Amino acid sequence: MTELTDEERNLVRLEVDGPIAVITNNRPDKHNAMSDEMDRRLWEVLAEVHALPDVRAIVWRGEGRSFSSGRDTTQLGLRTEDISDLEFIERGHRPTQMFLTMPCPIICALKGWVIGGAFERALLCDIRVAAVGTRMVLPEVVHGVIPDSGGVARLFQMAGHGLVADLALTGRVLTAEEALAHGVVSRLVADEAELDAVTMEMAEKIAQAPAFTVKMARRTLFSLGAAEVQRSIAEEAVAQSLVFVSGDYAEMKAARAEGRTPVYRKR
Repeated sequence: MTELTDEERNLVRLEVDGPIAVITNNRPDKHNAMSDEMDRRLWEVLAEVHALPDVRAIVWRGEGRSFSSGRDTTQLGLRTEDISDLEFIERGHRPTQMFLTMPCPIICALKGWVIGGAFERALLCDIRVAAVGTRMVLPEVVHGVIPDSGGVARLFQMAGHGLVADLALTGRVLTAEEALAHGVVSRLVADEAELDAVTMEMAEKIAQAPAFTVKMARRTLFSLGAAEVQRSIAEEAVAQSLVFVSGDYAEMKAARAEGRTPVYRKR
């Protein structure tokens, strides 16, 4: 795997100020859509923060109008490696686990669009704060696939079966106000300026608390739900692999290319 260029490394910025690390999605012209290079840089940043013993809290934010519009669709279908779908998915799941094992809390500052895998990753973090106007979406089923990064399990824990089924099976938009009502976000703020101020204040408050106490509090929270999320991630890898080779998925793609109504056979 080739080393990232300076331009590619700038796709996700890391700034550490004493006990607080700020991770910034930095592709604002594309609403921070996650390219392969941006993903690789994110994994580098998470690994780096994971190894910093003095960092006590993390803020994860987006430059520009959106936290992240999800996967960069221009790169879909470009994989050329001779590996199975399951191997490919599981390889992506390994660094995803860092959201669960990070030694300090991650606060997500959500705004604009928060779509697909970006939404799922935000759900794996400790705390989410949203600005008014934020729109969260799990659109995978509309494209013939399933959410596969553990976010559905976490959302199930937060809001229950009804909301998860609605979002995952219809691909509809979840507004910031509705997310607050369901506990998906814990706070709602007026705009981007307040979003940055509030999340930074929260990080500072966490960083000022006794470090071992915070660690034990998060350990307790981890024991309540992380094992089920990890089990779901493993199940999603298998399910998504089956979807990729299913007749219905092939029929959906063929029907779209040919401009006709698909005929599904449930297999």
